[in-house]
Amino acid sequence: MQDGKGILCTADLASFEQEEEQKEEELSDGRDATWKEFSPVAWDDGWVVTTGRAANNRPAISQPPTEQTTNSQAHRAAYHTLKRLMDIVGASFILIVLSPLMLIIALLIRLDSPGKAIFAQERMGYDPRTRKQRPFTMYKFRSMYSNCDQTAHQKYVHDWIHGKLNDDNHIKKMTNDQRVTRLGHILRKTSLDELPQLWNVLRGEMSLVGPRPVPLYEVAEYEPWHRKRLEAKPGITGWWQVKGRGWVTLDEMAHLDIEYINHQSIWLDLKILFLTIPVMIQRRGAA
Repeated sequence: MQDGKGILCTADLASFEQEEEQKEEELSDGRDATWKEFSPVAWDDGWVVTTGRAANNRPAISQPPTEQTTNSQAHRAAYHTLKRLMDIVGASFILIVLSPLMLIIALLIRLDSPGKAIFAQERMGYDPRTRKQRPFTMYKFRSMYSNCDQTAHQKYVHDWIHGKLNDDNHIKKMTNDQRVTRLGHILRKTSLDELPQLWNVLRGEMSLVGPRPVPLYEVAEYEPWHRKRLEAKPGITGWWQVKGRGWVTLDEMAHLDIEYINHQSIWLDLKILFLTIPVMIQRRGAA
């Protein structure tokens, strides 16, 4: 009986070892039958984070990124690096060349009406490193009288977003705005009031090319899909600036900006920069 038990135990042990060796081979080949397949739901430091648990109740492990995903991440990183370099070089060059003009504009603003030459306002921005929207302070040359009531513009934006402007619903910017100074009309027509935003570009809060930043009270009126137009660093000029500028509805503006975001490239940025020149000369869509 003892010999029989000994033989049985030896046979069971041999069978168990054989099964374990087979499992180790399957695991090494990535063919472990006890594990279920999991779908990637997020990225974390270059690894695909999966959810759920394995069939044997072990926690699901992360899978390494595919070659296609790695190439996409490398392409995105290269694009943002080149874009940032282009922003720094371009903004620095324009500031140096136009600094005398900017000083003259600042002086004329002070002579035209009381108040500071620079207007600052909170706008919605985007940080491509964290991929999160965040407010920032945007600068412009002051084109209105100081301490103006923003209620009128907030109401206009509300009506524009909700289609209550009738025939004027394709006009984003207010016309015949009594808050605008004499010099302010000229600055807006020529877009010279936007020049101080070059400082925002150097600070990394804006880019030369990107969706135009909007006030926080406008973002509060957006539907969820409209917010996708904010998923890129805001720019001084952008796709809707050269295609529609002030003559678009919110839906049209969002579609144009989302189209740009989905096809971002250095060549597209350069194309938009060159197309901005004739738009500024023609003053199309300027307030």
